[in-house]
Amino acid sequence: MSLSVKPATPCTFPTTTRPAKHVSVRCCTLTQTAVRPLKMSLDTHQPAVKSWEHLLDPLEYDPMASLFTSRAVKLGNKWKEYLGVKNWEGLLDPLDENLRGEILRYGSFVEAAYRSFNFDSSSSSYGACRYPKSTLLARSGLHQTGYRLTRHLRATSGIRLPRWVEMAPNWVATKSSWIGYVAVCQDKEEIARLGRRDVVIALRGTATGLEWLENFRATLTPVPNADTKPTHHDDGDGDDSEPMVETGFLSLYTSGTDEVPSLQEMVREEISRLLQTYGDQPLSLTITGHSLGAALATLTAYDIKTTFKRAPMVTVMSFGGPRVGNRSFRCQLEKQGTKVLRIVNSDDLITKVPGFVLEEEDADVPKDQNVYVAGLPSWIQKRVEDTQWVYAEVGRELKLRSRSCPYLKNINVATCHDLKTYLHLVNYS
Repeated sequence: MSLSVKPATPCTFPTTTRPAKHVSVRCCTLTQTAVRPLKMSLDTHQPAVKSWEHLLDPLEYDPMASLFTSRAVKLGNKWKEYLGVKNWEGLLDPLDENLRGEILRYGSFVEAAYRSFNFDSSSSSYGACRYPKSTLLARSGLHQTGYRLTRHLRATSGIRLPRWVEMAPNWVATKSSWIGYVAVCQDKEEIARLGRRDVVIALRGTATGLEWLENFRATLTPVPNADTKPTHHDDGDGDDSEPMVETGFLSLYTSGTDEVPSLQEMVREEISRLLQTYGDQPLSLTITGHSLGAALATLTAYDIKTTFKRAPMVTVMSFGGPRVGNRSFRCQLEKQGTKVLRIVNSDDLITKVPGFVLEEEDADVPKDQNVYVAGLPSWIQKRVEDTQWVYAEVGRELKLRSRSCPYLKNINVATCHDLKTYLHLVNYS
């Protein structure tokens, strides 16, 4: 469905100096052409969400609840273009209105993951999902999406803790926690509008103490069972090293316990089941996440394309994601055909870590010519690489900027990274 986006009333925007802007956004399965408010309100009984990644509210309104009205628009045969089959050529600058709508739609699934997580560290169910599958989307503010949850997902830290930590507060000692979900489009009208059946994997950002510790394990480590053959492209871009990713992200993706399988095992099991059920239909796998969830979304996409040789189109839409892997990892993603759209706020420090980035080289530049790693001359490049801190950006980038938007308040490190900020900037870019 298409949403016409405009400031709500009452609103703090200075509408006398800036006319309302209308943006097409698809969100659910309505087919009538009449405009009506989108049902996006929060469960009135749910407590305020508190997380370390939502420290300060960057907006004086809820962008998911107060800005949207809706009408139906059909994507038809162009759906693959909006999922990156042509690498979003001609769609990013200026931002295509239909792509804007898809980005906002997938961002709302991530926001639902945040709203569904139990952040109350004093609760016995801290780190769990607050809602059952049958009502999660509706109770987190997403109504009439046409999607149905099929699986809850958990992530487990691989960090070994001393026994005394069991006596520590929940936010310190919680080893495994709910991190997101898998949802499948089941509504016939929505499937027709989208042009295919869509599977969404939505992943939240950092919440627990151990997840923060994993974030700081920033050295690169080899990807298990990766294709280590040299990857070369027609444009000369290639790398003979093995694919490597951030140690902490890989730990959260692959670690499990006797009671809780790893996130990797949960994803593989659910995708295998869905491919058996819907594999003969037009199908897409869209993996979306914010911050840590964006990094895990990239790993998930890589793993799906590696595990399932006949996987359908796999696209990552990441919000405020950190760097994930080295250049060889990026080359493997491209070789697989995995599409990644990184929505980046240039004022967000999280998107600039971890490690260094090797500046892109022209394929015709001689190998003995000086290159730079994050401003460092080539003579120390080898030493930097030996520390396993040289990363590479993946996919295409949609660059936004907080400071160019006059409607944001409290512009600081926390608010520049907040998912609400990202959704607002996409709305008004």
